[in-house]
Amino acid sequence: MEQREAVVAVLLRGDRLLAVRRGPAVVRPGFWQPLSGKVEPGETQEQAVVREVREEVGLVVVPEAKVWESETDDHRFRLHWWTARADTGVVVPDPREVAETRWVTPREFLALDPVFDGDREFFERILPEL
Repeated sequence: MEQREAVVAVLLRGDRLLAVRRGPAVVRPGFWQPLSGKVEPGETQEQAVVREVREEVGLVVVPEAKVWESETDDHRFRLHWWTARADTGVVVPDPREVAETRWVTPREFLALDPVFDGDREFFERILPEL
């Protein structure tokens, strides 16, 4: 099986980031995570970040930097982690994809349950170094 490309958008607003709980129409509903989604054919990673954030929570964002790569625990996706700014705008979740949203500190993210191991690694090991 060929590994697909996906982006993770670590959305920053002040000292907080947007955590979303996966909605009923996606694989593994109920998990907390940063926003994420597939890179479509012909699309850059930056374009995927902008599109996924707009589709899932209605915010217009500016991608800042690619900060990490990982893969999903089932090895189906190579994840390209990007920081992005969302200084204004109201979060309007797509209820099929996003069950709940919270602006949290990195420490508060780590207290959410359940979260994916790769997301936990990012918040414990990578984000503090940025």
